[in-house]
Amino acid sequence: MRKSLFYTLFGLGKLPTKMIPILEREGIVVSDEGIRGTITLRKFRAPGRYHWYKKAGFAGSVVVTEARFAAFSFSRPVINVPLSDERLSQLDISVPSEGVLHVSFDAAAFHDDWSGSVECRFRTPHAQTFLEKVQAETPAAANP
Repeated sequence: MRKSLFYTLFGLGKLPTKMIPILEREGIVVSDEGIRGTITLRKFRAPGRYHWYKKAGFAGSVVVTEARFAAFSFSRPVINVPLSDERLSQLDISVPSEGVLHVSFDAAAFHDDWSGSVECRFRTPHAQTFLEKVQAETPAAANP
């Protein structure tokens, strides 16, 4: 699967520089960067923001370490959940088609003053591997 054009030309979608030492210390199990993705907000409310429906594309990265599951959009964290955190079970993680990792969750699970649903899709050839690794660490975290 091709890397994002933003990644190829400008290096956008890399793992954040500040996070790399932390992730390496935790022991990276699987990661992919420079991948294309979309984030969809539905009935989303946050302080100063409201979207009935908003969909945006990005270049990003996804990583599973021995201690966390994280995903980034243009080096900004979209998902950053320790594998030991009970909120990980509130993420609906699946592979709806080959090469697509789908993660959806209720925004209120991670921020008290947010509401609505957040849906992320990452186009990566390692989608099934990401799903299996997260499920292996937290069997109740994802739906097969």
